[in-house]
Amino acid sequence: MSDDMDDWAAAMAEQAEAEENEAGGEGDAQLAELEELSEDGPPISAEEKRKLDTILDIPVTISMEVGRSQISIRNLLQLNQGSVVELDRVAGEPLDVLVNGTLIAHGEVVVVNDKFGIRLTDVISQIERIKKLK
Repeated sequence: MSDDMDDWAAAMAEQAEAEENEAGGEGDAQLAELEELSEDGPPISAEEKRKLDTILDIPVTISMEVGRSQISIRNLLQLNQGSVVELDRVAGEPLDVLVNGTLIAHGEVVVVNDKFGIRLTDVISQIERIKKLK
């Protein structure tokens, strides 16, 4: 699995470099200066770290949703190869990224080394996720 991640990381870096080279000719792109990430608040205790380590290996299901549609069972049973199901989204609209059925981000489809992937374009804040639970 580590080799797959290395392939993905290398392919994403290659794609980013290619996009940077394409954008370089336009002259409109500017280098953004970003702040260094730092831990906000006091450092965590050994007990808190142990608790955090406990949940970090819990598997979750991540899925990308292109769109949804509601159809009757009658129409569902009539589907066969070549059937088209209309979805509630227009072409080019971002996909939903769900973790265990909860929306966490929006993204766009990318192809890397002949495999599909998703580039996150907008991550839902924790506050927005909590509001959706209510």
